[in-house]
Amino acid sequence: MSDIGLEEAVTPPPRKRRRRSRQWTGLLYVLPALALVAMFFIVPLCMTVWMSLHKWPLMGIPRFIGLGNYERLLSDRNFWSSMWFTAEYTVVVTVALLGIALGLAFIVQGQGRAISAYRTIYFLPVVTGFASAALLWSWLSNVDTGLFSPLLEELGLTAGRINILAEFTPAFWSVIVMVVWKMSGFFMVILMSGLQSIPSDYQEAARIDGAKWFQRFRYITMPLIRKPFALALILCVSGSMLAFDQFYIILNGGPHGQTVTAVYEIFNESFVSFHLGYGAALSVVLLAVLLVLSVLQLVLLSDRGEKR
Repeated sequence: MSDIGLEEAVTPPPRKRRRRSRQWTGLLYVLPALALVAMFFIVPLCMTVWMSLHKWPLMGIPRFIGLGNYERLLSDRNFWSSMWFTAEYTVVVTVALLGIALGLAFIVQGQGRAISAYRTIYFLPVVTGFASAALLWSWLSNVDTGLFSPLLEELGLTAGRINILAEFTPAFWSVIVMVVWKMSGFFMVILMSGLQSIPSDYQEAARIDGAKWFQRFRYITMPLIRKPFALALILCVSGSMLAFDQFYIILNGGPHGQTVTAVYEIFNESFVSFHLGYGAALSVVLLAVLLVLSVLQLVLLSDRGEKR
């Protein structure tokens, strides 16, 4: 074989060389993102799992105990009580948030100056940090210097000034109202994008055929905003399961320790009792629960369920 023939046999065609060049170029583009994911997610996750297999004191040498921390949490009433409260809070706040956000999305999906102003007003609380919003709500709920107690008294709803944070029911619903005020604008934007993507011809044709509003909402609107609604639902459930700031700042786990969420319990075990290994095990369990819930939501709201 001549030298030219040998070079042609070894050298790949120009099209393959260009394809490989694009692949390497694409890999170079995603390398910074992969490095950030590895640094801030994969490495901490592996460290958390490794810590959960140890008795890891704040001071001293960690001692490997295998699944001892996971065996302990099976009989930990405080953790399961916090998980039950977190599930209760998640259900209530998810229904309230998505219901109100969907109503707001219907209001602001049109065009016009007034509509743009409404969008801005509804979205403004979103830019406020959760800690700042919780501090504001804590001040407003104060029985002596706040606004809510005198307002309830002036409206005749109470016989005098009451501390709405002293009992579980008013304290719980006060936090729900704060979260809905804070986050409804965010989910409004997600659902509004889905509503605006629905062709107006579908609604007009259904209206001409005599379909009522609820029929159009059930058979046209909801199926066509399935993906934005699934995104909003997953974000809402995940964020609610990880609730901490509002209960720590406004209620400090009270009244009588009834508003301790799962993340709050992890905080107590890790940074109050300094049981870092056990806190890591609780974190791994909570992560597993979030993954299962997210997968279930994706399966239930996927297009496969519609085709079946």
